[in-house]
Amino acid sequence: MGQFGRINPEVAAAAPSLRSRASYLAMNNPWISQACANWTGALVGAGIVPTSKHPDPAQRKAINGYFEGWAGAADSECRTDFWGMQAILADSMVKAGEAVALILETEDGPRLRIIPADLLDESKTGELSEGRSIYSGVELDPNGKRLAYWIVPEKPGNLFAQSQSVRVDAGSVLHVFKPLAPGQVRGVSWLAPVILPAGDFDQLCDALLVGAKVAAMHTGFITDMNGTSTDAYDDSGDVSLEPGALRRLGVGQDVKFNTPGQLQQVEAFLKLNLRQLAAGLGLPDHLLSGDLTGANYSSLRAGLLPFRTRVEQIQYGTLVPQFLAPVWRKVIAHGVLSGELDAPDFERNPAAYLTADWLPPRPLQVDPLKDIQATVAELEAGLTSRRKAVAERGWNLDDLDAEIAAEGGRKGTDEA
Repeated sequence: MGQFGRINPEVAAAAPSLRSRASYLAMNNPWISQACANWTGALVGAGIVPTSKHPDPAQRKAINGYFEGWAGAADSECRTDFWGMQAILADSMVKAGEAVALILETEDGPRLRIIPADLLDESKTGELSEGRSIYSGVELDPNGKRLAYWIVPEKPGNLFAQSQSVRVDAGSVLHVFKPLAPGQVRGVSWLAPVILPAGDFDQLCDALLVGAKVAAMHTGFITDMNGTSTDAYDDSGDVSLEPGALRRLGVGQDVKFNTPGQLQQVEAFLKLNLRQLAAGLGLPDHLLSGDLTGANYSSLRAGLLPFRTRVEQIQYGTLVPQFLAPVWRKVIAHGVLSGELDAPDFERNPAAYLTADWLPPRPLQVDPLKDIQATVAELEAGLTSRRKAVAERGWNLDDLDAEIAAEGGRKGTDEA
């Protein structure tokens, strides 16, 4: 298996443990939970929306409308829609390092079902005939192309079932993950760099909390300065502390209060640890800690710009080619072949139907006015087009123009 990358043996050995520990942190550590939620929100937001590349506006509108109608019923489990499934998939990719979606052929057309990454049979590894091989449940040809996946059937509620994995053709499986090295076959949790530091940080916070509780007890000890006590264990003279009370001690007795030591400069040390966790997760500090102390427009923008570059890299380099584009092709091809979508020039120009631009939601701006002014200046200088400027906000230009025209028509009617 050397031709598929040196990283694979390490991934096969460590991935199950990493997924388990990452899942625990994401559920129980407030910092990591917030980090995962912010990563998911940054990747897909309310949903990455497609717009057809067909050159004819009327046909483009029909194609977009057909896909939007399918998106509402995309989930085979009928729990959410296509936009909600994107969030589930992105969340799995962050926590487990990979996400798996099945394309199910039904009477109503293709439907999607997202399954846990654990159901890919990691014990299934071996050499097959004709140069084929299986590695951690993924069947590959000699060039590394995915031929099939070996998946353990899942029955809800049957937690201890031991089932044999079944072979599922790769055309019906969408395996989404961001590779760390060439030839990587399975994904690695994005939390891997911070699992140990996050555990240590938890222990540090627990220790500080216990120290604060001990200090709050404010225990006092009566000492016999002259050594005149006849019984070291005689507690008949115990003195309780009450608000406003004055107590008389015996001759030679004194009171000493406990003073538990505290870590000096603890706040700076805690912030340093949080910055370390944020760096390991690839997030700006405030998206992990929620602390905006000392932040201003310039510092927030400086922190968000490289993060948004990383987000776009994953959106267009991972989510689009591995999940979104294959779903579009499957849905539109079904619409054309079933006759539900009128496509008179499909045979002559299939690419016009099977390709789309994917428009992530526009990131919220720290100062929206400055951002709009910059866009207007670019349009006036001829440095961008209106279609691109609208697409960058996650909107479809045709839909936007139609809405503006409709509102203009209603305004004219109202004024009349």
